[in-house]
Amino acid sequence: MITLYDCATAPSPRRARIFLAEKGVQHATVPIDLRSGEQMGEAFRQINPQCTVPALRTDEGTLLTDNAAIAAYLEARYPEPPLLGRTPQDKAAIASWQWRCEFEGLMAVADALRNSNPAMVNRALPGPVDYPQIPELAQRGLARVRQFFVTLDEQLAGRDFIAADQFSIADITAVVTVDFARVVRLKPDDSLPHLLRWRAAMAQRPSMAT
Repeated sequence: MITLYDCATAPSPRRARIFLAEKGVQHATVPIDLRSGEQMGEAFRQINPQCTVPALRTDEGTLLTDNAAIAAYLEARYPEPPLLGRTPQDKAAIASWQWRCEFEGLMAVADALRNSNPAMVNRALPGPVDYPQIPELAQRGLARVRQFFVTLDEQLAGRDFIAADQFSIADITAVVTVDFARVVRLKPDDSLPHLLRWRAAMAQRPSMAT
C-alpha cells in the first residue's frame, strides 16, 4: 500500500493529503512530529535524507520526497479525476497557476514565518542544512502574501476555480496557502470578495477537512 509520511500541522503534507483524498486513493500514514524535530533524526533520515515531509512511498517501493513528484506520480497512476488538466491548454494553465500559488503565495508565507519565528532561528529553510534568519525577508514575505491575495481575488472574478474551469492542484495549493497565512496573522478580508467566495466553496469539498 502507498505510505504517506505526514504531519497534521504542516502545510506541505496537507497538500498531499488533499490530493490523495480527491483521487480517492487509500494509503497508510506515518506521522512525523516536526515540533520535536523528528524529521531531523537519524531514523527519518534513513527514510528521507531531505528531512522534509511529505514523503510518499509508492506500491513499487519508490520514495518520492516532494509534492511535485507526488502529484505527478498520483496523476499518472490514478488519472481520474484529473487534477493536472486534460487538454494541453488546460495542463499549461494549471501548471502556470500552480507555480504562482506555490512561489508567490506559499513560499512567501514560509519566508514570513521562518525568518521571524524565534523557534526557527537557524532554520530559515527546511531540510538538513541550517540557514540563518534574515528579518528583511520576513517583511518582504508579508508584503508578497498581501499581493498574492489581491492576485487571487482578481483571477477568481467570475470563476469557480483558479484555472482551466476545473478543480485542480492550483486550487489545492491556493487553499493551503490562504489557510497557512494565518500563522503570520494574514487572512482575506471583505476587500477580496471573490477570494472569500471561492474559499467558502472550497470548504464544502470533503477533501478539505483532511
